[in-house]
Amino acid sequence: MSDESQNNPIKDTSEHDTSIVIQGVEIALGFPDDFKFHWVGQQDVLEQLLAAWLVIDEKDIPLNPRLIGKPGVGKTTLAYAAAHVLEKKAYIFQCTMDTRPEDLLITPVVNEKGGIRYVASALVTAMIRGEVCILDEGNRMSEKSWASLAPLLDNRRYIESIIAGLKIKAHPDFRICVTMNDDASTYEIPEYIHSRLQPQIYLEFPEAEEEKRILKENLPFVDEEILDYVVDFLQRAHQHMERYTVRDGINIARYAAKRLKSVDSNAPKDGLLRQSIAMTLGEEAVVHAK
Repeated sequence: MSDESQNNPIKDTSEHDTSIVIQGVEIALGFPDDFKFHWVGQQDVLEQLLAAWLVIDEKDIPLNPRLIGKPGVGKTTLAYAAAHVLEKKAYIFQCTMDTRPEDLLITPVVNEKGGIRYVASALVTAMIRGEVCILDEGNRMSEKSWASLAPLLDNRRYIESIIAGLKIKAHPDFRICVTMNDDASTYEIPEYIHSRLQPQIYLEFPEAEEEKRILKENLPFVDEEILDYVVDFLQRAHQHMERYTVRDGINIARYAAKRLKSVDSNAPKDGLLRQSIAMTLGEEAVVHAK
């Protein structure tokens, strides 16, 4: 038997398959993430991500881009939107400083009969099904965890589970990207991993018009005057290099709308908006309000 047939002895699966047998070992598969995410931000970064995933020759392979930016600028939403453009399911794996190699790959679980059941992570499920995996906040993981992904992120495109005793090749349609907050590194990512996570796609703070569109997309039920006030606050904060993002703006606007709904309609709107900023981000943020 050839190496190829040994390393890739699996057939195409669908999202309805709950498990698969690989080299005589049954692996339980996960389910995709299903959110109502719509990308209404910068079109050029969406095109950059799609280009990184493009395959232009039978000898070509997709790249493994990393999306870099401040928390809340929409990195995960961008990756999810790109998967949607390709008509692929998205599997999101949340990385933490406690993530172990087996968490990333295949985890043994004791079943109800006392035996061992093997469960594929979101990453491995996406590999097998030929879908998209988003490794969220990848710079929180240790080198030991990253090392387990090294062969997946180069021309080999496989993972090796020591626990299950399996080597699994990625489906040709599999795509992966990693999001990284530019202020939240827990570990230094080793150079041999950095060189596998390319290109780097940077997300900046959106312009006022884009910020307004994002707020309206997420909060279609909120008064226009509230949205305009919050956009003005965010733009002022951006000019002073504050790290407040549109995610913070959504929370401010949502809470302000609730406060206005719960009090006398004659209550001063400006005061409640300033209070919403203070209660969401702290008193020091109010300096950027009108």
